[in-house]
Amino acid sequence: MLTILFDGIAYGMLLFVLACGLAVTLGLMNFVNLAHGAFAMAGGYVTAVLMNRYGVPFLLTLPLAFTVPAVIGLVLERTLYKQLYARSHLDQVLFSIGLVFMAVAAVDYTMGSQQQMIQIPTWLQGRVEILGIQVGLYRSFIIAVCGVLVVVLQYILTQTRFGSRLRAAVDDPRVARGLGINVSVIFAATFAVGSGLAGLGGALGAEILGLDPTFPLKFMIYFLIVVTVGGTTSITGPFLASLILGIADVAGKYYVPSLGAFVIYTLMIVVLVLRPQGLFARAR
Repeated sequence: MLTILFDGIAYGMLLFVLACGLAVTLGLMNFVNLAHGAFAMAGGYVTAVLMNRYGVPFLLTLPLAFTVPAVIGLVLERTLYKQLYARSHLDQVLFSIGLVFMAVAAVDYTMGSQQQMIQIPTWLQGRVEILGIQVGLYRSFIIAVCGVLVVVLQYILTQTRFGSRLRAAVDDPRVARGLGINVSVIFAATFAVGSGLAGLGGALGAEILGLDPTFPLKFMIYFLIVVTVGGTTSITGPFLASLILGIADVAGKYYVPSLGAFVIYTLMIVVLVLRPQGLFARAR
């Protein structure tokens, strides 16, 4: 049981890294970006191409798996996304879902539709037994990386000048501009970081989740469930929601394999019925 709990936490941590960028853009910037999974896919393909074609070690690909999607996100934010900040959520959904289909088609055309295989280092493979618990080395690595990210993100958003300026820009952009805050730059930087985090999550998750051109469509619902269950007013909510959903999903698939795939959706429906604003968000 403790092994299942450990695997569930690792899966939840991975869900958080994949979804936290969406939590930032949706919760803090109030932009419905359904193309978030496309940035995660970009990070996964950066790692796959660098490893399989150029022999770059796995760890060295991770910074680029963050940087490349971040740069793509920055360019798209400056040229396309910023035009829709003031538009309705329906317009944002239609625009971003269009980007998803374009990304899927582009990757399928250039890389092929086959599954991309990533060979993680041998020192991250296998399991070790600690106090009677079978601990996966790669999952331990994911938990460590994600734990550091959670602490850094929470610190930036709550303890730094950038975080306070971001909150001010979201709450009232006009007043923020009057106070001398460059709202446009704040939003661009935030969107780029969110895209980069998605790319990093895609790279870390490629070995566990699989990677092919349909990645953004297959996992879009997972990103949305994390943000919906956790609430969109902070990073803490999606983080705790990721852990709950990860543990529930792994335990459900282990104990009730025939119904395990529905556990995460059942949990989401129950949460939405009881707390439509999310488990860890205050009602507005």
